[in-house]
Amino acid sequence: MNRIILYSTESCPYCLRAKDYLRSKGVKFEEIDVSRDKKELDKMIKKTGQIGVPVIDMGGKIIVGFDQKEIDGQLKAEDKS
Repeated sequence: MNRIILYSTESCPYCLRAKDYLRSKGVKFEEIDVSRDKKELDKMIKKTGQIGVPVIDMGGKIIVGFDQKEIDGQLKAEDKS
């Protein structure tokens, strides 16, 4: 599986949902708290044009927000490769 990065903040309830959902699926991911790392925040904004979190980078496929359907679709696509 491609590398998965979850850009989040501690205070974001949707970030918590995204983390819990990925963990429930047994998916390993790297979490980056953009409220603590300006460089990573700038990277996220450059990748997405968004300032809101969560942002999930699933091997280059960007998912903005906690979109369970999109996450599942991307996980299925990964399984096929």
